[in-house]
Amino acid sequence: MKTMMKLFLAGAAFAGLFASAHAEDKPTIEIMSSWTSGGEAAALNVIKTEFEKRGGVWMDSSIAGFGAADAAFQNRIVAGDAPGAKQGVIGLAAADFVSQGLFNPIDDVAAAGKWADALPKSIHDLISYDGKVYLAPTGAHGESWVFYSKEAFGKAGIAQEPKTWDEFFADLDKLKAAGIVPVAWGGQPWQQTKVFNMVLLSQVGIDGFLKIYADKDKSEASVEGVKKTLAILGKLRGYVDAGAAGRNWNDATAMLITAKAGVQFMGDWAKGEFTVAGKAPGKDYGCMIVPGSAGMVYIADSLWFPKTGNAATDKAQKLLAEVVMDPTVQVEFSLKKGSVPMRSDVDKSKLDVCAQKGLELMSAGAIVPDQAIVLTPQQVGALDDFVDEYWSGGSNDAASAAKNFFAIFE
Repeated sequence: MKTMMKLFLAGAAFAGLFASAHAEDKPTIEIMSSWTSGGEAAALNVIKTEFEKRGGVWMDSSIAGFGAADAAFQNRIVAGDAPGAKQGVIGLAAADFVSQGLFNPIDDVAAAGKWADALPKSIHDLISYDGKVYLAPTGAHGESWVFYSKEAFGKAGIAQEPKTWDEFFADLDKLKAAGIVPVAWGGQPWQQTKVFNMVLLSQVGIDGFLKIYADKDKSEASVEGVKKTLAILGKLRGYVDAGAAGRNWNDATAMLITAKAGVQFMGDWAKGEFTVAGKAPGKDYGCMIVPGSAGMVYIADSLWFPKTGNAATDKAQKLLAEVVMDPTVQVEFSLKKGSVPMRSDVDKSKLDVCAQKGLELMSAGAIVPDQAIVLTPQQVGALDDFVDEYWSGGSNDAASAAKNFFAIFE
């Protein structure tokens, strides 16, 4: 009996070692992201599920708030303990890491998948550096959206979407008179900057917006556009509730979902929260581009692949890049996230009415890049500080503030 027991234990130990070795053979990767809200987590799970179906092992390191996630990522990089993948936007921040030799290229995966044919040229150019592809794009977001509660609009007697800022503020007055919070405001610097940008685009147009951010233009027309933008921003202060300071964006969206508020300025990722809550676009909520805008501000998400010095992780990175760019994954991810697929060859029939609107603008080229794409991280921070100071300080001196705006680029 003792001999049999020894044989059994030895067999069990061998089986355990075999299972452990087998698990180590699987492509394993740690993913660091800030996608923690309901819609974001559901979208990330689409990628995770397919990655695991293809034999991968997924290790989640999600951190709420992309500012906190970015800081944690940089600390990991400095400590020589980089995760296998990081969710981040396409732009100068990623380019900085690439230029320092901290990211692995995935151009062999991109070449095999013919990404150059499937992606818009502007996007393919943004994920490529010195002829090599480094980023795997997950989806694009429109940031010029005003979402509104159909129930709240009905209670306030608002029958149609406002077409001008004058009509918009008149509708906000109706919401206030009906006892509804007019604007569900996310009182965090990055959210306030999003609103500043979408209003700016409505005041200066596509060419004017690009002149300001890409060319750093300080002409009279640019200064006047910023002045008008700040005036509108200042007027919006009278339509937010006392609890707005520091509010997370998804908590602001929840105010629309429960019809406690009328409108929210936010990127189309807010649709993910409506979806999780079982709300349908066009039925329970509406989506419109800010009044008077000729297009929309966009931002593109991607996965970054830091160098870890681990061959197994390198293998997992390539598998993950393949999964992210799979046409079916791109569509299913977008449906959960509220984004627009980056591939141009996907089945667009599944996209909701809001996504279709965004896709029309993108296809027509009626888009301008988010500041994170064209500005350095330091300039992005300075812009957030500028807008936050104007908003939180309660100043109505838009003319003086407009002049200070351009110091961001110096």
